[in-house]
Amino acid sequence: MIDLQAKTNAIMKKKEALGAMISTGSFGDFIEGIFRLAEEKKSSYVCFANVHMLIEAHKDRQFGEILNNADIVAPDGRPVSIFLNLFHKTKQERVPGMDLMPALLREAAKRNTPVYFYGSTPKILDLIAQRARKELPALKIAGMRSPPFRELSEEEREEIVRNINLSGARLVFVALGCPKQEKWMAKHRGKINACMLGVGQAYNVYAGVEKRLPPWMRNLSLEWLYRLYLEPRRLWKRYLISNTLFLWLTFKHALKTAFGQGKG
Repeated sequence: MIDLQAKTNAIMKKKEALGAMISTGSFGDFIEGIFRLAEEKKSSYVCFANVHMLIEAHKDRQFGEILNNADIVAPDGRPVSIFLNLFHKTKQERVPGMDLMPALLREAAKRNTPVYFYGSTPKILDLIAQRARKELPALKIAGMRSPPFRELSEEEREEIVRNINLSGARLVFVALGCPKQEKWMAKHRGKINACMLGVGQAYNVYAGVEKRLPPWMRNLSLEWLYRLYLEPRRLWKRYLISNTLFLWLTFKHALKTAFGQGKG
C-alpha cells in the first residue's frame, strides 16, 4: 500500500529551498491536496513556510526534520516562492495561510467537512466563529479550544486529543505561533485523526483584528515590515536576523549554483 504522504508528494512535488522541502502546485492544488488528506481520515499535518520558518529549520536540525516530514509545506512567503522560481525554474505562486484558511473553510462548508480551531485566545476564537457562522452558515464547527499559556499536564494533553477526535473534525486549524505549532502538530501526528494545519497569524486576519496589506505591498514582500510596525519590540530581532540570514544563504546558494553550472 502506498503511504499517504508518498501519494500526496507524487501529486504535489516538493522542491528544496535552503534545506527545506517545499510543496509546489497551484492554489487549487493545495486545496485539493489538503482535502485529500482530510478525506483519507488519517493523521497528517500541513506547514506554511515563510522566511522565519526556513531560517528556524536551517538553525535547528530537529525542527528542519519536522518541517520536511510534513505532508504538505505551502510556500507562504513571497521570498520562498521567488526562491523556487529562480532556482527550480518553476512558476510557483504564493500560497499564504491567510488566504488558504478562508478558502478551505468555504470548501469545507460545501463538502460538509467538520473543522476544529485550536490555539489563540477565547476572544479571537469567538470572532472567528461569528464571522464563519455569518458568512458560511453551512460550515460545521466541530469544536474550539484555547489552551492555557503554560505547560499542560499529561491529563490535559490527553483530554484535548480525545476532545478533538470525538468532535469528528477532519480539518484542525492550529494557531500557537512558529515553531510551537509545527512541533505540536508533529507530536500529535498519529494521535489526532485529522489533517492539522499550522496557520498561525491567519486567525487574527480572519477574526478581523489585524488588517491585510494591499496586494502591491504583498507582492513586494513587505508584510514583515507591517508586522514589525505592529509589534516592534517582539519582532525586530527576529526579522533583523532571519531576513539578513535568508539573503546571505540565498546569495551563497546562487554563487554555488552559478559555479556548478559554470563547471558543467
